[in-house]
Order: sequence, then C-alpha cells, then structure tokens
Amino acid sequence: MSGVVYLVGGAVRDGLLGLAHEESDWVVVGSTPDDLLARGFRQVGASFPVFLHPETGEEYALARTERKQGHGYHGFSVDFHPGVTLEEDLERRDLTINAMARDGKGDLVDPFGGQHDLERRVLRHVSPAFCEDPLRVLRVARFAARFSELGFRVHESTMTLMQGMVASGELEHLVPERVWAEFNKALCTTQPGVFIEVLRTCGALAVLLPEVDDLFGIPQPKNYHPEIDTGIHVLMTLNRAALLDGSPEVVFSLLLHDLGKGLTSPELLPAHIGHEKKGLPLVNQVCERLRVPGAFRDLALKVCELHLRCHRLMEARPTTVMDLIEKADLLRRPDLAGDFVLACQADYQGRKGLEDRPYPQGGRLQRALRAALAIRARDVETQGLDGVEIGQKLRDARIKAIAGIEDPAG
Repeated sequence: MSGVVYLVGGAVRDGLLGLAHEESDWVVVGSTPDDLLARGFRQVGASFPVFLHPETGEEYALARTERKQGHGYHGFSVDFHPGVTLEEDLERRDLTINAMARDGKGDLVDPFGGQHDLERRVLRHVSPAFCEDPLRVLRVARFAARFSELGFRVHESTMTLMQGMVASGELEHLVPERVWAEFNKALCTTQPGVFIEVLRTCGALAVLLPEVDDLFGIPQPKNYHPEIDTGIHVLMTLNRAALLDGSPEVVFSLLLHDLGKGLTSPELLPAHIGHEKKGLPLVNQVCERLRVPGAFRDLALKVCELHLRCHRLMEARPTTVMDLIEKADLLRRPDLAGDFVLACQADYQGRKGLEDRPYPQGGRLQRALRAALAIRARDVETQGLDGVEIGQKLRDARIKAIAGIEDPAG
C-alpha cells in the first residue's frame, strides 16, 4: 500500500511493559481513504477514517490532527490529508505512554518521552491539547487503576490540568454513554478503587457521581468499620471485589451499596439505621443518569437493600433465610446468587484489618438456595388447594428442606 504503516498505542506500551495485548492498532502516514478502499479495507467510523484490514480485521487509521471547535465529542475539526506526519498524529494523543509507535523494522518512535515515563511509572499528558477532550479525565483515572499494581501515578502537571478541566465545567458536556463506557472498563481493573480516588482528587467525582463523593467524611461505627470513613470503606470494597475476581456488575454494586449513608442526619451519626432502603432511590438515580445497563442496576439494587440481611445469615432461622432468597429473587434467577454473595462478601471484608475474615454466610445461602430449588410443586400435596394455598405449602416445604440440610437429625 502507499504510505508508511506504524504500530501505535496500547500494543507498543504494553510490549515495553512486558504485558500481553489483545489487539493491535495501526496508523498509515502518507495515504488516502481511496487508497485503502482500493486494497480491500472496510471503512468504519463517521468523524474520521478508520479502516478494518480485509484479513486480520485490525484497525488502520490515517494519520490525523484534531482541533477543538466546540463542546463535546463532536466538537473537533479533523484533518487527515496525506501530509500529516506521524509525530503530529502522536501529539494529539492523551498520555505519553500511549503516544509511541514502532515502524516496520520494529524500531521505537517516541517523540514525547513515553518510554521514560514508563520507566518512571508516571501518567503524563502529551501536550496542552489534552484539555480539549474532557473524557480524558476518566481515561487517565482508568489507566491509573489499570496500572496501579505496577506503581503508576498521575503526574502532578497532568492532575493540575484535570482539575482545571473539571473547574471549567467541560465534563458537563460528556454524554452518558461515553462516561459509562469508561466506568465499565474501570470496573474490570485490578484496583477499581484507584479510579474513584483519582476522580475524587481532580474533582470529577463530585460532578459525575456526587452521591458517592458525599460519602467521604461520613463516619461509621468503629466496631464494625475500623476504617470509619464511609468513602474509604467503599474504595476498599471495590478493590476487595476485584481481588475476589468479581464481575463488573459486582464491583458496580459495591460502588453504590452504601449511598443511603450519605442521607443520615448528622445527629444520628455514626449510626446509619435504615440506610439500605434510603439508598435505593439514589441507586436508581445514578443508573438513570449514566444509562446503566439493566443487569448492573438489578444487582446494585439487590446488594444495596439486602447486604446486611446476608451478613446476619449465620444467626437467621430457616424462615428468615427463605425470606432473603425470595426478596433477592433467587428462586427465579438462581444464576444471580454467585454475584450477590460475592458482593456481600466484599462488603463484609472490605474493612480495615478485616480483609481475610471468613464469610460462611455465603455458603449457607448457596446451600439453602439449592435445597429450596430442589423442591418443586409436584413434590407437595396440592389437591383441593387454591393458588395461594399451593404457594404457601410449597414455601413451607422449602423452609423444611432448608432446615433439614442444616440439622439432618432434627
């Protein structure tokens, strides 16, 4: 093909870090859309030309420059004529560690010191143009979470820029879908709590998730929460869930599980009586604002309302265990039990000095659910009974089955 092809972005960065990468992105310098189309590439994207390779399916983009003209994602003027250089293309990128390339011989092209920043473990912006896209605030926070275990931190100058972007009100122009896409990726990192910490440090959390931001500085009873601060507890639960290999839905549910504590009257602190139900409208509020998928919302609502009930299961009677199973809708959706239990476990262990304490409550709930599911309507005598009576008899049989697995001799 005409033009020169370079490997760019994450594949170059991760290669230097010794990490595996799932996909490769390429930049073509000195070419045109017609040239790529003539070679069988398929164009995707409307705002600037990105092409899929006819055999590998990998993305090839023409080298381009961008200039801010208005607010939001579409407020850019894009230039991709054949005279755009590789350095000009790399300069428009967010972080120096993402602004490196390799040529066809494998030689590194690094005009902005990305390799040095990798060695120093810093996330640093490439140029003042960083400020032109407010989504970069979330991207930097996500990279901080992703690479936290390697010791990466946000460079002071970049944090200052992010704080200025927040103060300017630019984040208010982000569309919910773009915000949620970054949140969803951050939920899959090994340290999702770092994502929230960085957003809070630059002020973005108060703009995007004020319900969570409000939790910092809210005290909890020290005997249950040695870390005391509710916001710190939330961060600990996020990281604990990630350590337990929790799904993104699990991590998200923990982000919102204690929102009700932000509504507690100051004179009642540090107690938070009834915070579970108080938090439900706030969970819905966040999910509406970010247009969160239904599966995430459903689990978040369950965990918010029922996590304390799960914690108390070891003292609960079989009837109370059955109540929780029904309230969590686990008879109809037993596939949700694993995520629900893991979220409750992460909350129970996401506390200072209590990270490794056992959570037998989860095992009890899972065993009780299996016993209850094993009882079907055909297993009970229903002759002469109406619908309500049949339901009650079936419920009684399930409660008896739960009691039986815990005390077979009884």
